[in-house]
Amino acid sequence: MYAIQETTPAQLSEWLRAPTEELLLLDVRTPEETVHGMLPGATAVPMHLVPLQAENWRGREKIVVYCRTGAHSAQVCAFLQQQGIAQVYNLRGGIVDWHRQGCPVDQGTPAARAG
Repeated sequence: MYAIQETTPAQLSEWLRAPTEELLLLDVRTPEETVHGMLPGATAVPMHLVPLQAENWRGREKIVVYCRTGAHSAQVCAFLQQQGIAQVYNLRGGIVDWHRQGCPVDQGTPAARAG
């Protein structure tokens, strides 16, 4: 089994404030869930569509995956690691913890940002 790398809302906020690497922020929730808000700059790809997109993310410097609470995104991280995509991080606690920590949530249209 692969060890899942995780990041916290505080660490992700730091990465987003001072980007030193190319970062893909991936929301793997359903469209029904994303209408309630997404992390600013995130790309929406529902979990079941990740296998169809994974090859497009090969070579990214850093990918942060999140869902509502971090459980489904951890599964996506494990899948991506199995595909040889190593720089993948699960957002511990998902968007729920992100919001609890006072971090911003974008209420924009997720369909316009789908990747």
